[in-house]
Order: sequence, then structure tokens, then C-alpha cells
Amino acid sequence: MSVSTDILADGFARVQGLVHRVLDDADDPVLTSRLDPAANTVAWLIWHLTRVQDDHVADAAGSEQVWSAAGWVDRFELPLPAEDTGYGHTAEQVGLVQAGAQNLRGYHDAVHDRTLGYLAGLTEDDLTAVIDTSWDPPVTLAVRLVSVIGDDLQHAGQAALIKGILARTGTATR
Repeated sequence: MSVSTDILADGFARVQGLVHRVLDDADDPVLTSRLDPAANTVAWLIWHLTRVQDDHVADAAGSEQVWSAAGWVDRFELPLPAEDTGYGHTAEQVGLVQAGAQNLRGYHDAVHDRTLGYLAGLTEDDLTAVIDTSWDPPVTLAVRLVSVIGDDLQHAGQAALIKGILARTGTATR
């Protein structure tokens, strides 16, 4: 691996570490409680950030997503289209993501492993290749991967905040 891919791998490892800390000791009431009726849940945030990472890395690699290839879509049994990543979900759709910590952690770890495997095969030329010309400036693979890390960290931080508030206030619904 190069210095650039080492840095990207470190960023994704930081996401994984935060996801694990959020899921540690998180029971179903913590995972599915909302701070208000339209708020995202911890389960939805972890599922969504993992779905986006899976989607974007698979797209860049030109391969099938872990979600479908490894059977996670069947394990989660969500009443959502298989290709759904959560982008633009309504409050009602957020509530449909009912998932336990074991599935959330397992899926995230599988996507993380796939991501690291993909990064290991990249060169500096791969990272500087333009992959999306619909933006100005056009987006390189490195920029897309940094964007995924940033989005993942934001959502994992939101999940950590929600878990902390629920723990301090004892307001997780049972």
C-alpha cells in the first residue's frame, strides 16, 4: 500500500472504531429510539453509513455490493428495496430500519474488510483518476473516498451523540 492508501485505510479504521463503540452495549431500545418523532435512530445511522460506504466502494471497484453479495440484505429483512441506501429517507422510512447490534456490526465489518481489500490494490494513478465529471471540479477516486470517510464519521458521531443522550436521560423506549 502507498502512503495515500494507508491514510485512507486509517480513516476507514477510525469509522469502524467509532461504529464499534456506538454498538457496544447498545440494546434494541437504544438502537431504535428517537430524540424526536422525525429524528434518525442509531440503527438507521449505522445502517445508512455502512450502506453508503458499501455502495460507493462497490461502484468504484466495479463489483457487487457486500449487502447483496454476502446475503446481508436477507439477514436484515428490511421492508425496503434491496438497492436502498437510506439517502433521502423520510421519518417513516427511518423507522423501518429495525436492526440489532450484531447485524449492524457484522455488516459494517464485512464492508470494512472489503474496503481495505480494495484500497490495498490501488495505485496513486488510480486515486488521481477522475471518476465523476458531473461536478466542478471533477471528482477523483481519492476525493470520493475521503468524502465517504467524512460522511461516515459525521453519521457515526451523530449515532454516538444519540446513544449518549439516551444513556444520560434514561429515555430509550422499551
